[in-house]
Amino acid sequence: MREVIVMGLAGAGNGPARAREQFLREGAVEGAVRSPILDSWRRSRSLGLTPDGCELPYSADLDLDGRLVRAAVPVLDRLQSRFEGRNMNVSLADEHGAVLQRRFGEASLVRRLAAIQSVPGFVFAERFGGTNGIGLALAERQLVSVYGAEHFAERSQSNACSAIPVRDPLSGRIEGVLCLGFPLTDADPALSAVIRKAAGAIERRLLEQSSTRERALLAAYLDARRHTPGGDTSGDTSGNGQLGELAESGLDWRDQMILKERATELITSAQRAAVEVSLPGGRRVTLLSRPVTSASGVEGIVIEAVLPATHQRLAVSADAGASPVPLVEPVLAAAGPLPEHLSAVAPGRAVATAHEPGIPGVPGAADAAPDRATRGVVLVGEPGVGEFAVAARRRLELLSEASTRIGTTLDVSRTARELAEMAVPRLADFVTIDLPEAVLRGEEPPDPRSGLHRTVVHGIRDDCPFYPAGERVDLRPSTPQLRCLAAGEPVLEPDLRAAAGWIAQDPGHTQRLLDHHVHSLIAVPLLARGIALGVASFYRSADPAPFGDDDRALAQELATRAAICIDNARRYTREHAMVLALQRSLLPRSFPEQNAVEVAHRYLPAESGAGGDWFDVIPLSGTRIALIVGDVVGHGMHAAATMGRLRIAARNFAELDLGPDEVLTQLDNLVGRLDRDEDSAEGSADSPGIIGATCLYAIYDPTSQQCVMARSGHPPPAIVRPDGTVTFPDLPDGPPLGLGGLPFETAAFHLPEGSRLVLYTDGLIRDRHRDVDAALDLLRRAVAHPDRSPEETCEAVVRAVVPHHPTDDIALLVARTQALAPHRIATWDVPADPALVSGIRAAVTRRLAEWGLDEAVFATELLLSELVTNALRYGTEPIQVRLLYDRTLICEVSDASNTAPHLRHAASTDEGGRGLFLVAQLAQAWGTRYTADGKIIWAECALEAPGGKPGVTEAYFDDIPAI
Repeated sequence: MREVIVMGLAGAGNGPARAREQFLREGAVEGAVRSPILDSWRRSRSLGLTPDGCELPYSADLDLDGRLVRAAVPVLDRLQSRFEGRNMNVSLADEHGAVLQRRFGEASLVRRLAAIQSVPGFVFAERFGGTNGIGLALAERQLVSVYGAEHFAERSQSNACSAIPVRDPLSGRIEGVLCLGFPLTDADPALSAVIRKAAGAIERRLLEQSSTRERALLAAYLDARRHTPGGDTSGDTSGNGQLGELAESGLDWRDQMILKERATELITSAQRAAVEVSLPGGRRVTLLSRPVTSASGVEGIVIEAVLPATHQRLAVSADAGASPVPLVEPVLAAAGPLPEHLSAVAPGRAVATAHEPGIPGVPGAADAAPDRATRGVVLVGEPGVGEFAVAARRRLELLSEASTRIGTTLDVSRTARELAEMAVPRLADFVTIDLPEAVLRGEEPPDPRSGLHRTVVHGIRDDCPFYPAGERVDLRPSTPQLRCLAAGEPVLEPDLRAAAGWIAQDPGHTQRLLDHHVHSLIAVPLLARGIALGVASFYRSADPAPFGDDDRALAQELATRAAICIDNARRYTREHAMVLALQRSLLPRSFPEQNAVEVAHRYLPAESGAGGDWFDVIPLSGTRIALIVGDVVGHGMHAAATMGRLRIAARNFAELDLGPDEVLTQLDNLVGRLDRDEDSAEGSADSPGIIGATCLYAIYDPTSQQCVMARSGHPPPAIVRPDGTVTFPDLPDGPPLGLGGLPFETAAFHLPEGSRLVLYTDGLIRDRHRDVDAALDLLRRAVAHPDRSPEETCEAVVRAVVPHHPTDDIALLVARTQALAPHRIATWDVPADPALVSGIRAAVTRRLAEWGLDEAVFATELLLSELVTNALRYGTEPIQVRLLYDRTLICEVSDASNTAPHLRHAASTDEGGRGLFLVAQLAQAWGTRYTADGKIIWAECALEAPGGKPGVTEAYFDDIPAI
């Protein structure tokens, strides 16, 4: 039991008085007064109370000799003795706030105090007296203190009080309130400990009353046995009825737990019955329930067990012990003799099972031998007590089940719904869950009381008019939901018809809920790591009983478990969003313009999070195009970051015009270095490392329609011919990246124009619920449509092949090949004699004129002059010139030498060395690529006029021989 924050004397002066005055003038007082007091003020005002008009009703119909008074009188007497001579008013009120007993530390107080402070019978419920100790303790259902101006009524401004609910230890229901009233100047925080101990003493005496009632039931049972003809009369049954343990019967503790659990349910039923209980090992025991009434009129149930002869008989002790029965379980465990009408015999003898009239389902055993069965008492108790035991067990079962059913996914909304599904109908009839929009996005809410969205509405029916899911809910501060978020504690509203703050939210809407018999509410904040993530509201309608403190504790436990799962899901959502954003930022957002292939792509993250799948399209020299797809094993930030490093590295290696096998070799070396660097770094134990990466690299040349590929641990692509034929080429498979030591092999394929190359990662075809061959067959059928565009092919593959719940990332790249028309390609062989090259120059000029590129003649002749001169001087025959007319004009000069030229800056006195500098100025890009027969030096010119770039003057022709 937790106390509302106690305000010391320093806070009991003018501050609350000023805040109260401002509140009564309808000013803002948030932060100036404790939230429980402010909530009570608001409730009091909404009830129409005024500070000078809080008239308390008087009730003469009081139970002044009830079980609460009997349990409390000795405690009240001790309190009176403790506070002798002090201005202390000790009062005991019932569960409605009506005062039942009063004690005074100073005897003369009874003559000086007003009647409402000295005479039992006045009702201090909050709806009559406004904010006061007894009324607030009933409203808050916990220890409270109210000081001076915190009282709503004018007459109580000079007083202070501490009050605490008194509960029935078995049912958990509030039976009454214990209150200490004193002058404001006598406030002492130590009184909290005193009143706690006093309330605990009253509750223990209530428990003893229950124990006494059960002992009376057992005594009545033994007395009936003693007066039964033929029964045992030799034993002493004058004790309290605690009999021998079931362990002496040969049943182990598991058997006893099963029998006691079933016996508790039989006590709850409060009627004659017979039930056969199965025990481990195929054994069976029959439990019989029989009503019994004590001499004082207490009605209860005796549960008797009938065991077959294969069990050791129940040991029957007629000599009952005198110690009280511990009520850890709210029933008494006992074994004892049976009345004659149940065929019981004296202790020490076995009995046969006989049919008892009025108990259905008990088989007759008239022909049974006298020693074929053993009987004994298992439990004795009252039906109400049995109900509490069954309810407690069901609460434990619910919590146990909740630990496995809440948080099965890392989805915030789904986790919230699992909480609602667990609570309905075993705890509540309807559950609504409101979460801030920030939580749904994976962020921490700056203020959980604002921006709430109705995330879940779940109940026993669908027609209850709660605010629908998906809408924003704007709640007033007086509602239980915002009050629980502000205080960080559950708020229980047992009777919603009297919940002014809840009704004030929307009177029309709340009335519709009341018309659907919604009558009780528990609002619980979803707290995790000290952060409020939202609020869960539990409503009751079908069960007429209001929610109690046990229900509130259970709802809080469920909400706490769910909040932890929601927080995990929220943090995962945030990380997933960050990883996905990083992943998408590292993937190409668009592809460069080129004419070699028409491409479309898809990237689908796994349900468990984005990972390391990637793809790229890289233009190469000579109108060629590189297509690459890769996969870094794993998920999360590390996999995404590693993917970005590999993609950038692969693009850089591709820019060097390396072949597919060479690019994979470089990537393999890079992954190995990254792994070694991470292993040697500090804190490497926490570093996940690169546990695997695969790659497929392909180069397509539209001039020859040839495609060269290599792969490292990656699934082969699908090739779709123009007629729709689909093949998965037998491409040599190299080891995954990072293993090292083995070379990569390439394979070349002719792809006619209109062919499609489908590259993908293994997440597309690998799924735990289907075979890889079946997935490849689905892929084959999805792409075998030659009339579809790459975009349409991607859509078809996603629909037909992607698993319903992908556990791995999926990257898909579809490229439809195009060919560079033959009339846009011109090739000339260059003789080794420089004097014979002029004819090629003239042929180049004529071809450019045919292509309509007259403006490019000057720059092209200049570039070719330099490139051919270098080839003649430093290269090896055969030498060839090739022009490619694509989006740009590409000039290529090839020879059989592997020596590449290098750009350098010539000094002012040098006679040469400016040729490649001139090439770099005239071309938008130039470079060297190696082939199996030598090398190719290429230069790419934009088709716009050079525009007189700096350095392009006739002086550069001095060092260039005529062609």
